[in-house]
Amino acid sequence: MTSSTTDTDSDRALGFTIPSRHARGRIVRLGPVLDTILDAHAYPAPIEALLAEALTLAALIGSTLKDAQGQLTMQAQTQSGIVTLLVCDYKGGELRGYVQYDAERLASAPENPSLFALFGAGYLAITFDQATTGERYQGIVPLDGDSLSAAAEHYFLQSEQIPTLVRVGVDCGGKEKGGKRFAGGLLLQHLPEGEVGRDRLHTRLDHPEWEHVAILGQTLQAEELSDPAIPLETLVWRLFNEEDEVRLYGDTAIVRGCRCSPDYIAQVLGKFPPEEQRAMADETGTIFVDCAFCARKFPVQAATEIVP
Repeated sequence: MTSSTTDTDSDRALGFTIPSRHARGRIVRLGPVLDTILDAHAYPAPIEALLAEALTLAALIGSTLKDAQGQLTMQAQTQSGIVTLLVCDYKGGELRGYVQYDAERLASAPENPSLFALFGAGYLAITFDQATTGERYQGIVPLDGDSLSAAAEHYFLQSEQIPTLVRVGVDCGGKEKGGKRFAGGLLLQHLPEGEVGRDRLHTRLDHPEWEHVAILGQTLQAEELSDPAIPLETLVWRLFNEEDEVRLYGDTAIVRGCRCSPDYIAQVLGKFPPEEQRAMADETGTIFVDCAFCARKFPVQAATEIVP
């Protein structure tokens, strides 16, 4: 495997396998897409960093879907935390997400609140929707670790019994970078004896092959993951250049993917009876629909006649 060179490398995901270690991985970096999603909301710094980590995880996990039209949805929620809801989803390279939070409680929290301070007794739900088969898989784990990344590791161990290492680095920018934000992530998984994904019946967390791969993965620094000057191929090469073979595959471009549009919203509202539409409308007969993902309002004219 050789490393490539580019000036900036972002908004893409890259897959790889290490055949001799029965391991697979995914590495991702977000840049302009991250800026676009975060710029739609005036999030305070702790919420911005939290959503950046969540979006990186969604891109990491979602880009492993074999079904091109499949969707990964990640939702973190609590009944008593500062953050009341966090949602991200990934579908065919399209990424989106948003956060709902209590601004007053956040203002009184420490400058860098812990995950527990943000969520309290929260949970993380990860859902896979397979478009081709119509199947849905969901796992729910508590948010009782230090980060969303730790909860994602717990999800794979508990719900899919896959030994997994997750690393995420977030850089929300500064004057020296023109305020631009970057985030990157690494996902490593062990597939012993050639078994794959959900077909596995048994795994060993102490398997020597997995211990070796995990130790190497842990050496990758957050600053390297979020640095757009380091190509993804170079990071893989740095970690595993002494392995007999590393295969790269699945180079996926990532874009901002809010699926709202005036036509779609009008189609959804058109399913409501005219009298219900008029009840939702203002004095001008206009229904304003908010999109939580992109923070846009869509005006739709309510139906004026009841069609028999």
